[in-house]
Amino acid sequence: MKINDVLRGKGNQVVTISPEATVTELLALLAEKNIGAVVVSADGSTVSGIVSERDIVRLWNGTPDAGDVRVSAIMTSEVRTATPDDLIDNLMRLMTEHRIRHVPVVVDGNLAGLVSIGDVVKSRIGELEFEKEQLSNYISS
Repeated sequence: MKINDVLRGKGNQVVTISPEATVTELLALLAEKNIGAVVVSADGSTVSGIVSERDIVRLWNGTPDAGDVRVSAIMTSEVRTATPDDLIDNLMRLMTEHRIRHVPVVVDGNLAGLVSIGDVVKSRIGELEFEKEQLSNYISS
């Protein structure tokens, strides 16, 4: 299975935030969209970084006026990305090795989607259920 198969099921909409936005604005966006991470992008198309709830927690722990800090100051700027043609198995390996939960999907330098560990688990469960059904049908016939 490829990443494109996951995107086909969940859609390719990606929530982005400007690197100049404040952490307060970031918190409001995360709450509004009920998500755990946002791609940081100056133009809504290219990836400048990624920022997650974990980044906010690390900042908030002892930082006065943390809400006024710019997203660019806490984002991860070395973002691991994938393409729609990458295999889900390779994506799982990437997420595990680098301990990341969200991977932007990029085509020709532009955002084409975002895949979370939850999306990967959901697709893997679907694959296993399909295989189980096929094996049960094979045994029954």
